[in-house]
Amino acid sequence: MERLKLILQYFQSNSESISNGICILLALVSVKLYTSFDFNCPCLPQYNKLYSLGVMVVPPIILFFLGVLVNRHTGVMMDEWIRPVGKRSKNPAVVKYLFSAMVQRALLAPMVWILVTLLDGKIFICAFSLSVDPVLFSGLPNNTGLDVINIMAKVPCKEDVIFRNSSFHKAVSRYVRCYSQAVGWSILLFLIMLGALGRLIKPCFDDHATFLQTRYWSNYLDMEQKLFDETCVLHARDFARTCVVQFFEDMREDVEMCPPHPQSIEHFEEEWEEEARERLHGITKQEQVDNLLNKWYFGKPELDVTKAAYRPRMCVTCKNEKGNLLLV
Repeated sequence: MERLKLILQYFQSNSESISNGICILLALVSVKLYTSFDFNCPCLPQYNKLYSLGVMVVPPIILFFLGVLVNRHTGVMMDEWIRPVGKRSKNPAVVKYLFSAMVQRALLAPMVWILVTLLDGKIFICAFSLSVDPVLFSGLPNNTGLDVINIMAKVPCKEDVIFRNSSFHKAVSRYVRCYSQAVGWSILLFLIMLGALGRLIKPCFDDHATFLQTRYWSNYLDMEQKLFDETCVLHARDFARTCVVQFFEDMREDVEMCPPHPQSIEHFEEEWEEEARERLHGITKQEQVDNLLNKWYFGKPELDVTKAAYRPRMCVTCKNEKGNLLLV
């Protein structure tokens, strides 16, 4: 139970961990889909290979785009790539890092699907049974009235009547399955070796300090977008609540006719209004909100916090229709 809690805490720690968890979940889903998928070869010479390759290629493509869709790095990368320069310059290395991370995670589920299909061998048998030379095997059912091509196309359909008293289809299926599993294990070995060589050789050719900077700013963009969304939610909540309270302000007299503790209610309302006003920062109109969001998109603030840390706080106040001072 403690290990499970640690795993959950790891996956909830940051967006990168969440993306890893989602990709692992997609890989497990791909395995479950394949095991629950009832593959039935058409056993026709003109359709076997087409159907088998479709089953081997189309689901990985769907899983790849699904991995791209659910990966948070996709949105962060596209926002950074297409945004106007404004006050902040773009860093192509950050976009490249986010793209690489997105592709690597999105390829996990498709590769799992392909490896599982190859190691299982059923799809490979359906696709390439026609490519096997029947002379290599004994027991070819030649009294069925079918030509060799149609007989070889029916090899994946072991329940066919022409193979009832013959072990020919078993021998051919075993032969093709061995090739399929050999290809699957070879691809898996190649991927493992490629990943190991990449981890060993990459530090020798890349500047580690540059890599740390790129990773830092990619995490910064993700965190900045999160905090901006959370701040927008809080601001929108206070803005909406203030609008609703103002709309029902005329009904306050009816509520205050017999309150149980009028002083506590007034004190609570004053505290809430003051707190909401502080979070609204003087943004009290739709035009101001639109202008603020437009300014954030077209001219994001430069990455320099010394101005906010050392400059004196400047306040500009104005009065609303009720004469209350507002911070702008």
